[in-house]
Amino acid sequence: MFKFLTSLFRKKADSVDSFLMYPEGKRYYRETHSIRRANIDEDAIKIINRLNKFRYKAYLVGGGVRDLLMGKRPKDFDIVTSATPNQIKRIFNNCRIIGKRFKIVHIIFKGKIIEVSTFRSLPEHRLEKHKAENDYLIKRDNSFGTAKEDAARRDFTINSLFYDPKNDSILDYVGGFEDIQKKIVRVIGDPDISFKEDPVRMLRAVKFSVLLGLDIEKKTKLAIKKNRLELEKSSTARLLEEYNKMFRTWKTSIIFEGLAENHLLDVLFKEPADKLKKTDPEWREHFMETPLGKRLAVTDKLLSAREEMTPAIFYSLIFYDIVKDLYENDRGHLAHNIKESLQIVFERMGIPKREQDNLVKIFISQPRFQVTDDEKERQNSFFKKKDYFYDAFMVYKIVAISEGNEAAVQSAFFWEISLRQRPKPDSHQFGQQNRKKEPNKKRPPRKKQRDRRGGSSSNQNQNQNESQTTNSGERGESQEPRQVRESSSENEEREV
Repeated sequence: MFKFLTSLFRKKADSVDSFLMYPEGKRYYRETHSIRRANIDEDAIKIINRLNKFRYKAYLVGGGVRDLLMGKRPKDFDIVTSATPNQIKRIFNNCRIIGKRFKIVHIIFKGKIIEVSTFRSLPEHRLEKHKAENDYLIKRDNSFGTAKEDAARRDFTINSLFYDPKNDSILDYVGGFEDIQKKIVRVIGDPDISFKEDPVRMLRAVKFSVLLGLDIEKKTKLAIKKNRLELEKSSTARLLEEYNKMFRTWKTSIIFEGLAENHLLDVLFKEPADKLKKTDPEWREHFMETPLGKRLAVTDKLLSAREEMTPAIFYSLIFYDIVKDLYENDRGHLAHNIKESLQIVFERMGIPKREQDNLVKIFISQPRFQVTDDEKERQNSFFKKKDYFYDAFMVYKIVAISEGNEAAVQSAFFWEISLRQRPKPDSHQFGQQNRKKEPNKKRPPRKKQRDRRGGSSSNQNQNQNESQTTNSGERGESQEPRQVRESSSENEEREV
C-alpha cells in the first residue's frame, strides 16, 4: 500500500514535450527571418512540393537552415519528411535507399545528391531515469517518429530548425532560432546523455563554435570536459570523416586550438598531444605557439593562397613531432623506426593500410629534400615522379616555414621551381573504406613479330603500330576515372 501511494506522487517519466521549449512549435514567418527561396536549391524545393502533393509533411532541415539564417551559403540542403524510405522511393524514380543504422534516401540529380530522411523518434532511454553507469551509445536508430520527436532527438538547437517553403516559415520546437540570434551552441536535453549517445557531438560543438563564431553554452561546455573520454568509443571511420571535413575548412589551426582548450585534442590525438605536454605543460593555453599550432597555421595560410592540400599532408604535420627525433638518430633503419613509432597511432586511429604506407613514405623522404646537387638531376627527376612526392614536398615546405629554417626554405625553393605534379583526385578521400579500386591499365598492343628470316616488317606497318600504341596509351591515361565519394557507408554514423 505504501509503495502504491508513493508511486502516485513520484515524478512521471519525461515525455517528448519536456525536451522542447515550444511543444506545439513556434512559427517565424517571412517578415521575421532572412531566408529567401532564391537562396535555396530549386530541386530541394521541388522535392518538398512533391512530397506535400502526396500529403506528406516535408521541411528543409539542419545546417542548411542554420547557414541561411546566419547569412552563409549552405554546402547542401537536407530534407526531412513524414514519408518512410519506401514511400519516398515510390514517389521518386531517381533515388536510392542507403544506410544501416538509419535508412535514408538519396535523390539523384545531375551533378548533385539531395538527402531525404524520415522523422526519427526519441531514443527510449531518454524517457527513463538516467544512471551514470548506463551505456547510451546509439548503435541502431531505425525508429520513425513525428516532427517534434525528430527535433528533440537532434544534437544542437541551432541544427533543429525546420523551414517550410509552403508559407516561408521556420518551425522551431527547441529555441534554436533564439540561440542563433544569441550566438550560442546548446545541446538539446541533458548534454551528459547526448554526448554519451553520440560522442562525436563534442567535436562538432567545438567546430561549430569556431567556424560560426558562437559561444558554447556553459552547461554544454562542462559536459564536454566531463565526458571527453567517451570519444574513445566512437567509430574510427566516423572520426576520420570528421577530420577530413575539418581539413577542408581552411581553419584547421583554430579548430585544433578549440579542441585543445576543451581537453579534446589529447583524447583524439593522444600521442602528438603527449609530445606537446613534455615540451610545455601549459600548451593548451597557447596552442598556436606550439610547433603543431604553427604548422597548421602555415597550412591554413597556404590554403587561402590557393595551394592544394590533401588529408595526408595534414596527418603528416600532426604526427611530425613523433618522428622528428628519428631524423637525427643514426641507430637502426629509418623506415623501420618510423613505422614502429607510428604503429600505435595508426592502430588506435583506425588508419587504413594504404594510407599508413603513404604516410611512412612521406616521412622517409623528408631528408631527401635537403639534397639539391645539380649532379643528381636524374635522381631528382625520378624522385619527382613518385606518387607521394607532392604531399612529401608540401610537408617539408610547411615545416621549414613554421620553424623559420632559412636553409630548409631555400632547399624547398629549389624543388618548387620545377614542381609540376599535383595530388591525384583520390588523394582527398583519406580513410574512405569503400574506395573504388583503380582500374588495371590497358596492356599496350604487341609489336609485330619479325618473320622467320629475321627481317623486319615494312616501315609503313611499323609506323602504324607505333601510332596505335601511342593513341591507346593516351586514351588509357585520360580515361582513368576520378574517385567518386561513396556515401552509403558514411551515413551509418552521420548526424543528419
